[in-house]
Amino acid sequence: MTRVLLAGATGLVGEAALQRALASPRVQQVVAPTRRPLAPHPRLLNPVVDFDALPADADWWRVDAVACALGTTIRDAGSQDAFRRVDHDYPLAIARHAHAHGAATFVLVSAMGADAGSRVFYSRTKGDVEDALAGIGFASLTLLRPGLLGGERRQHRGGERIALRVLGALDGVLPQRYRIVPADRVADALLHAALDARPGRHVIPSERLLR
Repeated sequence: MTRVLLAGATGLVGEAALQRALASPRVQQVVAPTRRPLAPHPRLLNPVVDFDALPADADWWRVDAVACALGTTIRDAGSQDAFRRVDHDYPLAIARHAHAHGAATFVLVSAMGADAGSRVFYSRTKGDVEDALAGIGFASLTLLRPGLLGGERRQHRGGERIALRVLGALDGVLPQRYRIVPADRVADALLHAALDARPGRHVIPSERLLR
């Protein structure tokens, strides 16, 4: 069985992935570092941490695989710098600590359009973190690139709700690449990639997450 570190367990995708991981007979234990405590579970280890000061020598970094669903928006973060800290710096810090303690697999929920050469700050940040992760040395690295996520968030995002309504109305005519991706599908792919750990670097585009 696999010991999985799940980063972002309180988010839309992360929460769904946590439920699936705790229910999976293939998962020995889920390590889910969060800012606030989660509901207890016999197979859940929940370190309460400050992501700006992660403990480099903690024993709980010793996992087989990391599934990272950390992410925010520039609006929620409050600035581009704050957004980059959550979507770039935190995943990289987690990846480096886990790799240093023996983790061989890393799976990231990135975004459609991720490109380190993009003029768009959001897409460039996603591309930067993907490229940096590739340089760490994981035996298996999988990058999920969903488009707009569908699902009920805890926090209200007005612009996202409008986009979901518009894309939902056009779902039958849009190319698969631009259709809404249910968060459950992304959570399934996240856990699947963490447990199967195919060697090499793999990119899963939005349209494949709908299959």
